[in-house]
Amino acid sequence: MRQITINKNDAGQRLDKFLSKRFKTMPKSLMYKYLRTKYIKLNGKKVQPDVFLSEGDVLTFYIRDEFFEEPKSYDFLKAGKELDIVYEDENILLIDKKIGVICHQDSRYDADALNLRVLRYLYEKGEYDPEADKSFTPALCNRIDRNTGGIVIAAKNAEALRVMNQIIRDNELQKYYLCIVKGCPKPKHAVLTAYHFKDENTNTVRISDQPREGYKKIVTEYTVIKPSSDLSVCEVLLHTGRTHQIRAHMAHIGHPLLGDEKYGDRKLNARHRMKRQALYSYKLKFCFTTAAGCLDNLNNKTFEVKQVPFLDKV
Repeated sequence: MRQITINKNDAGQRLDKFLSKRFKTMPKSLMYKYLRTKYIKLNGKKVQPDVFLSEGDVLTFYIRDEFFEEPKSYDFLKAGKELDIVYEDENILLIDKKIGVICHQDSRYDADALNLRVLRYLYEKGEYDPEADKSFTPALCNRIDRNTGGIVIAAKNAEALRVMNQIIRDNELQKYYLCIVKGCPKPKHAVLTAYHFKDENTNTVRISDQPREGYKKIVTEYTVIKPSSDLSVCEVLLHTGRTHQIRAHMAHIGHPLLGDEKYGDRKLNARHRMKRQALYSYKLKFCFTTAAGCLDNLNNKTFEVKQVPFLDKV
């Protein structure tokens, strides 16, 4: 017999979902059989697989020990240690992701990515224990393209992840970018509305000034903060968050980003020796209209990176 006490991160989910995450080698048919035959009990009683777990619940297991045995070699320990932390508390991390770092591992970057660096950091601090938190892993709440830098949010616990995802869905987080664009947009401040279509085959987007079938509305607000006839620095506030929105929208109005090989001016990029888009998510402002639970302390706070690397180009 073995027992597991449900902790805060494991609470709030269905029992069968928890068991599937906790016992990865257990066939689902066997799991449901164990529940039917009371080989798995909740608080000493037979339980249905769709019951929701609460913190402090006790699961009792009369199952084979082999399902509890897992290797303790963690892939995230192969990731780099470099993290530029803008802010940290018991619930979240704000990280200045550098240009060239990928947010999530893929087939090309399977050993090092920002999410893996976060896991390593929290593990080595003693704030993340994969053995104790079987059904929750600290996670990134937003992502930024590999060739764009800026602030990425990581949730340390399940409650923070749920709340932050809701904040982002409710548009209660303002994301400001700095970019260098070709020429000088006129007027020097504008709120642009257009329509956006993503071509999945080419991983590019198209922008239309008029509504079209399959296109989604976008709103991009820019302010020129350092004007020049050659290159200007702009601050951009995203009101919507579509793929390549800033890059494609600014190019659409005739002011592509410096270094953007996909939507930009390649001759201009070559002249300034820029091979990556000059775009940085440099500032976040939290602006809640409703209670934000464990993240209430962030309301009306603004966080900004210390240095944007490409500003020496202008």
